[in-house]
Amino acid sequence: MAKDYKIFISHSWAHHDDLLSLRKLLNSRGYFNVEFTEASKDVPINSPNATYIKAKLRAKIQNSHIVLALAGVYASHSDWMPWELDTAKSYGTPIIGIIPWGQERISSQVLTRSVVDVGWNTESIVNAIRNYAK
Repeated sequence: MAKDYKIFISHSWAHHDDLLSLRKLLNSRGYFNVEFTEASKDVPINSPNATYIKAKLRAKIQNSHIVLALAGVYASHSDWMPWELDTAKSYGTPIIGIIPWGQERISSQVLTRSVVDVGWNTESIVNAIRNYAK
């Protein structure tokens, strides 16, 4: 029986299509069961209160087996991604950097916090999740 993984994907809302593509890639992989725990444009945390949003995200990250961080250079310009990654580290939740398709450079915000960085390849991502998830 395949293990179920709770995965939080740290991403930039300006690059929502990358999030959707990564979810689709993982959902299409046979014998690999995932539940996505992040907030997204599709299921946002509707509040102007940053403290409330952080509390909700903190719980989602803490209850995840692993955090995938979309490592495009735009991550270096995000206010939320470094906070999400630092929160994951504080809970001992491993972080895998996912290098978006076609990217040659990755964000130092992800690179300095990840246990491993992998390319946009289904098997590379799935193997990293299986090797590092708590």
